[in-house]
Amino acid sequence: MWGSRGSATDSDSSQVIQCEGNTWKMVLIDENKAKGFAPPFFQKILCSNFFHTFFLLLVFANAITGATLSFQDQASVYNKLDGFYYAEVAFTVLFDLEAIFKIWCLGFQGYKKRPFHKFELILAIGNTLHVIPSCYRGHLTYFQVLRVVRLMKASPMLEDFCFKIFGPGKKLGHLILFTMCLLIIASSISLQLFCNIRNFDKFARFDQAIMSMFQILTQEGWIEVMDGVIEETETDGVQFLCAIYFILYHQFVTVIVISSFVAVILDNLELDEEIKKLKQLKAREQVTESQQKLPMRLRVFAKFPNHPQMVYLYKIPSDFSLSQVRESFMRQFSTPEVNLTVDIQEISEENTTLVKISPVKLVRQEVMGSKSGGAMEKRSGITLIVRDSAQQKMQVCGSTQLVPAGPKSLLSQQYQLRMDRRSMRGSRPGSLKIRSTGAKENGDINLGMPTSSILNRTRTPDDYDIKVWQQRKQQAEIKRSQQEEDLRENHPLFDTPLFTVGRESRFRKVCQMIVNAQYSYTVRDPITGKELNNKYKSLHKLSFCSKLLGLVTYLDWVMIMVTILSCISMAFETPKRRIMNTPELQIAEYAFVICMSIEMGLKVLANGFFFTPKGIGKDFGGILNLFIYAVSVIFLIWMPSEAERDSPAQVFMLLRCLRPLRIFVLVPHMRKVVYELIRGFKEIILVSVLLVVLMFMFATYGVHVLGGKLHKCNDPSITTKEECTGRFFQKVFVTKMKIPNGTESGAGFYVPRTWSNPYNFNFDNIGSAMLALFEVLSLEGWLEVRDVIIERVGLEYAIYVHVFVFMGYMIGLTLFVGVVIANYSENKGTALLTVDQRRWLDLKGRIKLAQPLHIPPRPDGTSFRAKMYDITQHKKFKAGTVLLILVNCALLGQPWKSSDAGRTFILGSVSAVCTLLFLCEVVIKMIALTPKGYWTSRRNRFDMLLTFLGVIWIILHFTFNLTEQTSDANNVFGVIIIVLRFCTICGKHAALKMLTQTVVMSVLKSFFIITGMFLLILFYALLGVILFGTVKHGYNLGRQANFETTPMAIALLFRIVTGEDWNKIMHDCMVAPPFCTVGGNFWESDCGNVKASILYFFSFYIIITYIVLNLLVAIIMENFSLFYSNEEDALLNYNDIRNFQNTWNIVDVNRKGVIPVRRVKFLLRLLKGRLEVDLEKERLVFKHMCYEMERLHGGMDVSFHDVISMLSYRSVDICKSLQLEELLARQELEYTIEEEVAKQTIRNWLDSCLKRIRAKEHTNLISNLRATNEQPLFTLTEQPSSTAESSEDNRNESPIVRTRKKGMVELQPPNILVQPPPPPTQSPTLRTSPRVEKERPTLKKRSGRLSSGTNYKGLTVNLSQTSEAKGETLTVSPLQKTFTESVLIGENVSTNIQSWWGDQFSQQQQEQEN
Repeated sequence: MWGSRGSATDSDSSQVIQCEGNTWKMVLIDENKAKGFAPPFFQKILCSNFFHTFFLLLVFANAITGATLSFQDQASVYNKLDGFYYAEVAFTVLFDLEAIFKIWCLGFQGYKKRPFHKFELILAIGNTLHVIPSCYRGHLTYFQVLRVVRLMKASPMLEDFCFKIFGPGKKLGHLILFTMCLLIIASSISLQLFCNIRNFDKFARFDQAIMSMFQILTQEGWIEVMDGVIEETETDGVQFLCAIYFILYHQFVTVIVISSFVAVILDNLELDEEIKKLKQLKAREQVTESQQKLPMRLRVFAKFPNHPQMVYLYKIPSDFSLSQVRESFMRQFSTPEVNLTVDIQEISEENTTLVKISPVKLVRQEVMGSKSGGAMEKRSGITLIVRDSAQQKMQVCGSTQLVPAGPKSLLSQQYQLRMDRRSMRGSRPGSLKIRSTGAKENGDINLGMPTSSILNRTRTPDDYDIKVWQQRKQQAEIKRSQQEEDLRENHPLFDTPLFTVGRESRFRKVCQMIVNAQYSYTVRDPITGKELNNKYKSLHKLSFCSKLLGLVTYLDWVMIMVTILSCISMAFETPKRRIMNTPELQIAEYAFVICMSIEMGLKVLANGFFFTPKGIGKDFGGILNLFIYAVSVIFLIWMPSEAERDSPAQVFMLLRCLRPLRIFVLVPHMRKVVYELIRGFKEIILVSVLLVVLMFMFATYGVHVLGGKLHKCNDPSITTKEECTGRFFQKVFVTKMKIPNGTESGAGFYVPRTWSNPYNFNFDNIGSAMLALFEVLSLEGWLEVRDVIIERVGLEYAIYVHVFVFMGYMIGLTLFVGVVIANYSENKGTALLTVDQRRWLDLKGRIKLAQPLHIPPRPDGTSFRAKMYDITQHKKFKAGTVLLILVNCALLGQPWKSSDAGRTFILGSVSAVCTLLFLCEVVIKMIALTPKGYWTSRRNRFDMLLTFLGVIWIILHFTFNLTEQTSDANNVFGVIIIVLRFCTICGKHAALKMLTQTVVMSVLKSFFIITGMFLLILFYALLGVILFGTVKHGYNLGRQANFETTPMAIALLFRIVTGEDWNKIMHDCMVAPPFCTVGGNFWESDCGNVKASILYFFSFYIIITYIVLNLLVAIIMENFSLFYSNEEDALLNYNDIRNFQNTWNIVDVNRKGVIPVRRVKFLLRLLKGRLEVDLEKERLVFKHMCYEMERLHGGMDVSFHDVISMLSYRSVDICKSLQLEELLARQELEYTIEEEVAKQTIRNWLDSCLKRIRAKEHTNLISNLRATNEQPLFTLTEQPSSTAESSEDNRNESPIVRTRKKGMVELQPPNILVQPPPPPTQSPTLRTSPRVEKERPTLKKRSGRLSSGTNYKGLTVNLSQTSEAKGETLTVSPLQKTFTESVLIGENVSTNIQSWWGDQFSQQQQEQEN
């Protein structure tokens, strides 16, 4: 147990499973061999379950026996040889026999192999020495109490938890050793430095020095040590150095050493990468299983027989058609239920469509007969090995981002990686190509290879898990919904509120509408329900009030306000101002009960009470609501006028204090935090058990060693109990300051002598010892316990307190802190993230923190404004501004007093100079950025406001003659301006700005936890007023710290949260007779309550200090990982984000944080660095990114975070960085984008091809029509009109000389029929396809006019083509300026076309001349 479970064993030795007690363990075969002298029968007894259980019961009995020891009088202290001694002797003998028996059975060599056997042997030897009468109840009692550790063998869960934390003891052991060495070295140095100080014994000896330095380590009373050294030192410089020495030591040990313990424990609790993946899958399976099963309150209906509502038909006509019968009804008469689960591994080959796949690689490929040189064979073999290993690494998702080496950008690298991985996996998951594989490469059907093997070969384990989980989740949802539908159809009372309100009644729908009415700040499609992009999307993202308003329904918001007002009214209740005798408080109580009655009524009528899917009693929150409502109604009806202590009336008053906890139920985020905390309460309970066991062992030791020895007479001059009688004169001091000898006051009074324990603690029984040690564990009052033990027992017993403080605080409490943080992170999901997933989460946090620069880009050229811009953006200018702010803030180191006019004038003058320099900075920035550009930045506006206020302060300070009172007010005004100016320093540096944003984000994320903590404090404050509102004042419970009113109780509880003297306040609240007066009602008595005080303060301190505050630490650690993460581990570093901000600043000319989606392509082209996209080589990636923005935002504006989020997804390996749900959604989106871009590319290519074909056809048609006016030949010839025409033809498509047979028409275009010539008033009609008609507007725009000439050069030919379908008119013109003159004459072509064309040309020429 105390050593490594993986003990060093021989490599050839094997292990077997063996039952040892209640657990099964892997044990070496050599351990099972009988190496001892015992017969086999005794070997079986040793391995039996009865043997181990018997001795575990003996250990438990020994612990109980030792804990029952108590000391009632002084005589029992010195009588050691009592019944407990003889019982201890008996237990010791039995455990010695156990050790001897194990050695006899296993042999000494086999016995000592196991570390736990060594521990048992040490205990046996130590307890044997302990039972010697002279050593009994001495320091050897440690061996007796350490037997309790053996009880951990009874709980395998606790044993595994201890091994997980303490098993790898190198880290924790080395840290403990380092702490002890540091303590010894610091004590030695302090001893040499301060041993010569007179009248100061803290460093007189080494033991005193080490106790003093350990006291500083625990942060308890360390100021007393430092003040004591400073007071006894005369030189001022030495005093300053002493203060620096103690402060540095205190900061080092508290900030670094103690935090190192927490870090080591968190590191031990960290899971391996593979375990994280398994836990993620297990968590998803648990969610799937929980979604599949209906809760027990709904499954009750399945126990009753089905009674569906039936319709009886008495007369059925012959033409009557029966309606479809419900499936749920037919299942009763069908065969047993068919398992609808689809096994993806077993797919029928008969019903599988076989398509073409890649050829199958043989296990042993054929070796070619050709030979080559050795170098070539080695090179090809190495290349093959490297390629295979690279593919295996790419298929198996590791913890590193695999990107191809080369000069490519980050986007192209990740795109290439995805394409390579997809080529190895196959096509899109879920597509037909994966499901339908089974054909050979040549198209033949592959009947020899099973489909399952093909599926297994094309699928990686990650794909398999994703698909299996998807199918299980869908099947669970379907099965759950089907079960609900079956119950709804077969049981009329199912989903019927109170079994009376109709399921589909209008009254219930109205109630549901009231209950479920909620504000939604997102615009959704009324049909599909999808979120729509709108113009004000970015404003909604930044609107905290909108999100807060849409957090819960309107009804819940009303009840939250009503509950808060009711809690405020309860805060006015005091022991003297009770609700029973105050009408105003009764009115508030009536209002709350009426409002809650309406709320409960609406929710019950809308969702049901308990046996409905959404009943209000479905979870613990609903039951708590009902309980609070019942208590409020009963108390309002009862309204008792008298309430004795611990009576039912007081109990009901205490239960009323649960009312603030309603807000936990009404707010879902707070309910989620509580759920995440409670869900992992197992680890917290285990840590609590360990701490209780630790306290139990030390408490038992304290009772045996210190029990009855701490009694002392209150008269310091009396040392024995017999002489402690009568009375003595007790002096009274009215101050806590040190009084010189001989100047004491003679005031005092006589008090009786008593022989008693210290006021706050004792070790007379196990209960008092546990109480004292719990207070010591919180580091409150442990110095008092130590000093009393040293004074009344001896210095050597002080080791007991120091060891417990070190183990309890340095290990126990830090363990509690680490477990709470790790448990919260694991339940939230962050602890189960792999390295890459955590980096991706940090990247999203960085992107969320990043904002646009809001400054104009640099002006072009070398103008004066450009020079000013370069000056303002230079690092030295920014550093000078920061230095000026620090100089201005350094003026606050001196007091600004109107009485000291000279000093104030100097300080004011320096501050005025700084303000004028800030004014110069504003002017320079306004010149460089322009006033409009300067005003776009909020930081610049704030700087301008402070500068303006500073100028006003200068005028008031140096112009007007102010009085002393107004001068002080003016100085305060100037100090406020300087303080606000210091706040602007965070925006001057990128790291400081990021740190500030991280702090703000941590506060915002901790909002609900902080609110929950305040609600818990309010709950405990209301309880404290009722329990301890009338307790008489004591040593610490006084006028400034009491429970008399709720505000005073809240202030006192906030003080307890810091751990300041909470144990002393608890003891003051435990006052009992005869030190107080008992009355009839609880408000008439000034006595406390012992049990209630212990329960009240213990529970508050544990919940608030150990749990809630540690949750805040967990959230802060989670957020600060963004800032302190290593820049090398970041997926996108700060330089990449900064480059994007600069590029965005160029494109976003309006500085609004949004740009039109069409500008995204320009933004991507301007990116440089690792996000750069080369359009020549990576054009496909560019198209994908542009189309993604258009698809996601529907052509609307896109914000800064939208674009950088898209780039972040494209720059990482999503298979490793994204979690399952996000990965599925992202893969589906990318597959869809790739398909749409491919379709669009093919469509554009086809359109361009068709345009070229139509352009060519159109050109040929015009050429043929013009040829009718030329030579009536049967051959097609070229006659270029000029050199320009021939050169133009060379630039275009070269003509082809064609020959034809007699009687045939050449160059007949498709889908065009040349008809006989129409009358002169009509135009020739062309029959075109609908596709050509769609392209006519484009062709119309591209048409041109031709001027008349000798060779018809520049001639415009207007063809009024009448479509057969629509009758549209289209003007068609040639695309070339020149064309070949050809004649098209044949048997089917009329010669009347010549005359008609002549008429048309002559008319156009006349129109042009006119």
